Amino acid sequence: MPTSATHTPAAGLAFDALAGEYDEKFTTSLIGRAQRDVVWEVLDRTFSSGDKILELNCGTGEDALHLARHGVSVLGCDASARMLDVARCKFAVEQFRGSVSFHQLASEHINEISYRAPFDGAFSNFAGLNCVEDLGHVSDELAGLIRPGGYMLLCLCSRACLSEILYFGFRLKWKEALRRCRGHARIQVRGVQVAVQYPTLRQLKRIFSPWFALREVRAVGLAIPPSYLESWVSRHENLFRALVRIDRLLRSLPEFRVLGDHVLLTFQRCDV
Repeated sequence: MPTSATHTPAAGLAFDALAGEYDEKFTTSLIGRAQRDVVWEVLDRTFSSGDKILELNCGTGEDALHLARHGVSVLGCDASARMLDVARCKFAVEQFRGSVSFHQLASEHINEISYRAPFDGAFSNFAGLNCVEDLGHVSDELAGLIRPGGYMLLCLCSRACLSEILYFGFRLKWKEALRRCRGHARIQVRGVQVAVQYPTLRQLKRIFSPWFALREVRAVGLAIPPSYLESWVSRHENLFRALVRIDRLLRSLPEFRVLGDHVLLTFQRCDV
């Protein structure tokens, strides 16, 4: 199910350029592993062996690989052809209890896989949906793909990141400290300009209703800093381990759960 060039959004082109180094820069980094562990904790208690899951923005397949090891079948979609090439290479060298297939498909066009419905759930990790302009359209399409009662886990960049505000605020770099608070930004990734949205929790609840009801919210990367601080973290590993413990204590508290680098939302498909 190839995606034509006219269907490939800017984010897909940007991640084509990053594919060769994405795992080294994030997946296997201290920060990347710590943030992904928070997501996997919820992922493992939400989906079970035998479930059929749709993954949006699957990237290099690290989460699909984890699910497949636990007997979950995954259809992984991503707008980046090169990220999918990396993912397929990973799955070529290991046997899994669950089946996995990958398709180059942007989230904006998931209606093109409707013949595979219904899925038991859906999942999107680490901000892929922040690069989608019309999340309401994605919500409507997902409603037709997920069975009533099924769960959807979405990990998005938050509107306000506490560790980012503290880090840049301490250095009096207020533009960087508050860059997400406007709700949108345009960033350059290897020469490709990508529009990024930072919706609030209230906006996300409204966008995904009435099809989905929000069941749980937790911060991902509250005390664990954003990935661009990896070089600093690697020089202060004892402090980083302490931050991971603090993160574990605070990430589900109402006062802090929307202040992480990312926010992880658990929705349930309503029977409407």
